[in-house]
Amino acid sequence: MSSSAAPSDGTNTNERTSLLDAGQQGQRKPTPLPKLQISILLLAQLFEPIASQSIYPYINQLVSELDITGGDERKVGYYAGLIESLFFATEALTVLYWSRTSDRIGRKPVLLVGIFGLSLSMFCFGLSKTFWGLVLSRCITGALNGNIGVMKSMMGELTDSTNIAQGFALMPMAWSVGAAFGSVIGGTLQHPEHHFPNVFRGEFWSQYPYFLPSAVVAAFAMICFLAILLFLNETMPRKRTQDKSTAVDDEALDAPEDVVEDSPVSMRSLFVPSVLIPVANYACLAILDIAMLALQPLFYSTPIELGGLGFDPVTIGFWMGSFSIVNGVLQTIIFAPLVRKYGPKVTFQLGIACFIPLFSLPPITNIIARQYGINWLVYCSLTFSLILTVLMVMAFGCILMYITAAAPNKRSLGATNGLAQMTASIVRAFGPAASTSMFAYSLQHKLLGGYAVYVVLVTMSVFSLVLSIKLPENAENKV
Repeated sequence: MSSSAAPSDGTNTNERTSLLDAGQQGQRKPTPLPKLQISILLLAQLFEPIASQSIYPYINQLVSELDITGGDERKVGYYAGLIESLFFATEALTVLYWSRTSDRIGRKPVLLVGIFGLSLSMFCFGLSKTFWGLVLSRCITGALNGNIGVMKSMMGELTDSTNIAQGFALMPMAWSVGAAFGSVIGGTLQHPEHHFPNVFRGEFWSQYPYFLPSAVVAAFAMICFLAILLFLNETMPRKRTQDKSTAVDDEALDAPEDVVEDSPVSMRSLFVPSVLIPVANYACLAILDIAMLALQPLFYSTPIELGGLGFDPVTIGFWMGSFSIVNGVLQTIIFAPLVRKYGPKVTFQLGIACFIPLFSLPPITNIIARQYGINWLVYCSLTFSLILTVLMVMAFGCILMYITAAAPNKRSLGATNGLAQMTASIVRAFGPAASTSMFAYSLQHKLLGGYAVYVVLVTMSVFSLVLSIKLPENAENKV
């Protein structure tokens, strides 16, 4: 919510007033979004997936080159999943701290620290020559990354109930565009001495074949850092006690309820159904999404006879990038109208339901590739997955609306988003390692023909769909 939004109508904070004021629900005409501030926030959002997705096209090849698998390609999934999970494991330990800190000192300082940390970690990743070097760089990324929860809080503060769907629709769009750039950067700039021999010659590029994509991402981070520093305004409502402590002490005696409403609440007060149900749904969405993201490049890179499609890093980067571009464009067009017509609950459930065919298609696609090779049926299957992914991603915008609405007051929005992000980070920490390990284990032991991992994920998708019934019909209402 922006700081100019109308204050609460006097409902006691203990009754957990929604962040989205009831008085605004009757407004028909959406409030115009603050274009400059939203644009800078989306630039920061854009960098997150560029940093994370840039390693996906080559991570399996990188693990193979480290010679830690003993030449067994089926073990690549174990180590690749571990590297991908470490980011979320360390993020889970710190994201709540960063989010609550943003409630006290402001969103902008925390955002700047996170961008700087991501830039530093990408340099470390590109210069790493050992498995433990990669581990350390991913831990740095996660530990300093308070950005995700803070950006969601800022979007909530920059919007109101008339334009919140439009605002949150832009966040998945920015993520998708960033993921597209990240995939293309990682897929085309790795081993530059092979792809661009006339430009990148010398021993350095042979010794550090993954430095170039990491350096490009780090340079983009510094541009993002300067844009935030110079142009992004602080969105968190300031406590007047920080400016005039004596005067506010006097005001507090006269208007104690206002002071309580404008103060961060304790963590204990967040452990109520109105907050925990959206958080639980977000966690289910997060683990299914991260499992899909971890399995997708592994499925693409694994040889056809072992259950994949046998694509090289360039092809992987192309497909993942294409998916992200189409997804980003369509999200901007269809999300807000769908939410207005069917409501956030139905739209969220549609997104969750898409996981069922998304996890059913890889075995079917592999069977086609085994029988007929990489033909038009394979590409039709990948295209259908693209359409399902577009619909699935809409679930993120919906659940973010629910979490924003669940915050007790504006100065607790960071803590509420932090709790949600911590929970999502915990399940995401297990998601990549668990899903890629199940993939490898299924192949090694021929469980259900090597496809057992997809049966497990389809079952989890059904459970998540059942859990979504607990959500209220509208994001503005209390659970």
